[in-house]
Amino acid sequence: MAQIKIYGLKSNLDENKLAISASIHDAVMSALEYPPEKKFHRFISLEPSEFIYPSDRSEKYIIVEISMFEGRSIEAKKNLIKGIYSNINKQTDITSQDIEITIFETPKANWGIRGLPGDELALGYKVEV
Repeated sequence: MAQIKIYGLKSNLDENKLAISASIHDAVMSALEYPPEKKFHRFISLEPSEFIYPSDRSEKYIIVEISMFEGRSIEAKKNLIKGIYSNINKQTDITSQDIEITIFETPKANWGIRGLPGDELALGYKVEV
């Protein structure tokens, strides 16, 4: 399971939302061996007064937060990060300088999904990649 939030200026996200979503999902499917239908993206569009960022970033700056079950290898997580950078760079005019990614991992028991604790779910994919 992975829930993904993308924060950025509304103007940038409105322009790039579909490409960012596809870029992230392609990286998730590749690095974490996710099935195509497991896509959980939320875009948080902010006005300039609500999104303060460093002066060495541009108006294209985005933050990608990934919440997922623990269990992935360091290599899989690094491949995910690299894949997101590469895919977004190819699909948009957002540079790596303007992308920050954070992965938050929690035990499956800390998730509630479809009426069950996450550790009691029958998943259609493996977590230990």
